[in-house]
Amino acid sequence: MKNYLLPYKKLTLIISLIFMSSLVLAQNTVSGKITDAMDGSPLIGATIYITELNTGTITDFDGNYSFSFKDGTYTMKASFAGYTGQTVEITVSGDQSLTQDFVLVSGVGLDEVVITASSTFRSQKQAPLSISSLRMKQITKLNANSQADILRSIPGITAEGGGGETATNLFVRGLPSGGQYTFNPLQYDGLPLMTTFGLNSSAHDVYARPDIGFKGVEFVRGGAAILYGAGSAAGIINYISKTGDTNPGNMINLEWADQGRLKLDFYSGGTLGGENSNTYYAITGFMRYDEGPYDTGIPTRGGQLRANIKKVFDKGSFTVHGQFINDRAQFLMPLPLEGGSRERLDGNDGDPVTQLMTGELSNTSFLTAGGVYESPIEDGVYTKGGYALGEFEYDLADDLKFNAKARLANYKHSFALYVGGNGANGGNPTTLDRYVETVAPDNTGFSANYHGLSGDINGSDLVVDNLHVDRIRPMTDYSGEASITKNISTESGSHNITLGTFIGRSEADDLNFQYRVVSEWNNNPRLVDISYLDSIGQNVIYSQGGIYNRLGQTSNRYLRQNRAAFYITDEIIANKWRFDVGFRYERTTGEFSDGNIVETTVYDNPELSADLANVSFADGSFVRAGIDASSWAVSLAALYELSNTTNLYANFSRGYFFPQLRGFVPIATGVTNSDYSPETIVQGEAGVKFGNDKLSGSIAAYYVTLQDRISIVNSFVNGRLEQVRRNEQNTATFGLEATWDYKLIDGLNLRGSFTFQGHEITKNIQEDLINGTSETANEGNELARQPNVLGFLGLYLDKNNFDAFATVNYTGAKFTSDDNTIELDPISIVRLGAGYTIDLDSERGESFRLGFSVFNLLDSQGITEGNPRALVEGEGEFFFGRPILPRRIFFTGTLNF
Repeated sequence: MKNYLLPYKKLTLIISLIFMSSLVLAQNTVSGKITDAMDGSPLIGATIYITELNTGTITDFDGNYSFSFKDGTYTMKASFAGYTGQTVEITVSGDQSLTQDFVLVSGVGLDEVVITASSTFRSQKQAPLSISSLRMKQITKLNANSQADILRSIPGITAEGGGGETATNLFVRGLPSGGQYTFNPLQYDGLPLMTTFGLNSSAHDVYARPDIGFKGVEFVRGGAAILYGAGSAAGIINYISKTGDTNPGNMINLEWADQGRLKLDFYSGGTLGGENSNTYYAITGFMRYDEGPYDTGIPTRGGQLRANIKKVFDKGSFTVHGQFINDRAQFLMPLPLEGGSRERLDGNDGDPVTQLMTGELSNTSFLTAGGVYESPIEDGVYTKGGYALGEFEYDLADDLKFNAKARLANYKHSFALYVGGNGANGGNPTTLDRYVETVAPDNTGFSANYHGLSGDINGSDLVVDNLHVDRIRPMTDYSGEASITKNISTESGSHNITLGTFIGRSEADDLNFQYRVVSEWNNNPRLVDISYLDSIGQNVIYSQGGIYNRLGQTSNRYLRQNRAAFYITDEIIANKWRFDVGFRYERTTGEFSDGNIVETTVYDNPELSADLANVSFADGSFVRAGIDASSWAVSLAALYELSNTTNLYANFSRGYFFPQLRGFVPIATGVTNSDYSPETIVQGEAGVKFGNDKLSGSIAAYYVTLQDRISIVNSFVNGRLEQVRRNEQNTATFGLEATWDYKLIDGLNLRGSFTFQGHEITKNIQEDLINGTSETANEGNELARQPNVLGFLGLYLDKNNFDAFATVNYTGAKFTSDDNTIELDPISIVRLGAGYTIDLDSERGESFRLGFSVFNLLDSQGITEGNPRALVEGEGEFFFGRPILPRRIFFTGTLNF
């Protein structure tokens, strides 16, 4: 990596010196205060934006700000989340000191400043691309417990959260993926939680959780999202942390929910040192214990701690962020449902079966050739580790700014994937008698009991065959970005030219262990031990501790990938026009080490079946191969201020996506199973943004194409979950998006979004990785798991210390797979919530809010996905799918002091 980074460093230095030759010292000062029109309270963290300089600052503890200017006339705009912005024009000259205060009125609009995918401060209305944002205050009232809960309201996004808190499946604007965060990285404070996705398939959200220490989240789609930082042609999800200078104070949020949930969030921020100190702190985190939403006998439990310290200089700041997480979250998988109605099936005890995970598998262990293997199944999705991030901002001059970030992350991580009903001997519930007849057709008799018990199981009791996969996936990630931005004023406007570079390295292990289990057909089921007499009368132990096949290790892979990028952008203001142009070049290299697996006999009990006696393990040998690829991106965007309330915009981008390295398995030293080439994504978008005191929103049309998409399909081979198919696809999507926020009366708003998208597979070559054959399939079909229609509608009340909301998310019909044989019905999720705030000391901002919310108010049983691990899906007596999570009631108490 050192060789191809060196030219970028030299070029950055040369251009920096050119920029610095034009430094001119400021002569004039403008300062003032931003306050709330209703009660006169200071607005802490409000933004002052200077149009001609395309830059800005934020207010301090007391709502004060200060700015220095050269002589001239400037447009200043004050904005704050949930308030209507205010704009004034000032003229300064000759060492003048001017006071300019702003009084903002609560209202609607697109005036909130965003920072993602931009080198300058600008509002959503001024950005020539699609941007959505949510403040943490909204998320807290929602009692959002997964990324799906947070992102469902954003147009163009299909968010599936049926698995629980982690591993949310996201699909953006018709781009084909298996879900998770394939095309849209999850970022904290401008850098991704993992630089390279696809080394081990773990989703970004397993490494961190949202907490009340964030200001909020921004989601930028298309356009310049490909240029900055890690880059993403589809979009960037960026959480922005609170810091002690902009968010002083303390907050405690206690959350209780039915089915055994208790969670405590906290935040504290302020000054370190004396009254005149310019060093600030912020510390936040959570602890929670949760036995729901279904009782698996293995609760979700753990916590996270994040903090930052910020040092403010006269011309900049330096901030150090840190995170530590030690968390275990249960993950829910699809299961057999009734065919036709797709409703839950009753268990042996008469109750509907909601999941098949069982606490009885806790502390499972067995012998391997490498020693005793201890399964972490009771940990669920387990993550322990953290990151350290340094962020430096410095104004070399009024018109020259330097920014740099660097991040190191290291996590111990495992993902317990209990695939209930995916057994080798039929995945659907069947009677014990029929099950034994299937697995041992020549038996002359059998005995069975629930593990640890005896004599209480009947041949007519239903049992089910299951697979468990332990994905052991530690990860280390390094990333950094540096940029320098030069502002050049012209008679009609300005240029903001940014030169930047991004580097990253990801190291991930992909170790899999598997075993198969037979259990009763019930919630939190008991395990079944079975023995039978074979055709010659010898006793065979079929299952022991519920396990009937100790598969052992099935994967021993180590993957490393480097990225290095250079980009240059120009954000141009010319009278009523705004233009964004940019170019990015990136190179990636990587290495894939695939370890060999062998099966050996490790148990010598002659009564054990071969599947229990023989266990697979790595033999220490590897086949290794590397990849090396590069690509480029360009983005062009324009926005025209048609009037004070309406802006027209359009953007075009040609981007790329480096395929997931785990799909390019070495088949010989230095040789992968196919050529590693970047995927190409082309997007175009045009729309209108509008906003006044009553109504704000946007309407846009977009077109997205993707070429040479590589995807891997995992399915079952000889009882093991393996990579069995490799698809090479081209796709095309046309879509329409609309958002709105309408003030019905003071304090009562109607908000919503609507998306229509038509998507098609225009090319699809399927390669059978087992048999080595290829064929064309599914061309002309719609993409799997992506609906044509998405919608969100919400009524929000916030007045006289009382707040309430009622929302509905609609996900239209969609197909479970690319073959379009099974279509899932539309889903509607209704949420309801309310709260009342008691002012304890309004001057000091002290208050207490008591609230509640209900997720899935109507207790919908809609299906989010079918069986993505089945090569051919069908529906007869049974249907395999994952319903949305059940109705759940939350109560919260929030103390600000």
